Amino acid sequence: MIAVLFVTRYGSSHRTVQGIFEMAAPAQRMKNMRDRRRARGLRELRLVLPDARSQSVRRRVANEVSKLDRDREDEVMRWIEAVSVFTEDLPDHEAR
Repeated sequence: MIAVLFVTRYGSSHRTVQGIFEMAAPAQRMKNMRDRRRARGLRELRLVLPDARSQSVRRRVANEVSKLDRDREDEVMRWIEAVSVFTEDLPDHEAR
């Protein structure tokens, strides 16, 4: 039997001459998890974000925050609170 070796980020797998594909266990688990999520109407989304631990990122954020208009931000917060529904505002809410 002749087999071809494929190396992936999940390990190695191979396809035999008969066409049987054997996937490494971690890759199969991830595939199964993605399939289950898709069946529930979900999909994987990967985000790349600035690293808040980085000094350059922190300086950039601080610079942007310093440019905010305090009165405008207060107005926005009042609007958000006015249109928001909080749990304690719902009927039949019991204090816990």
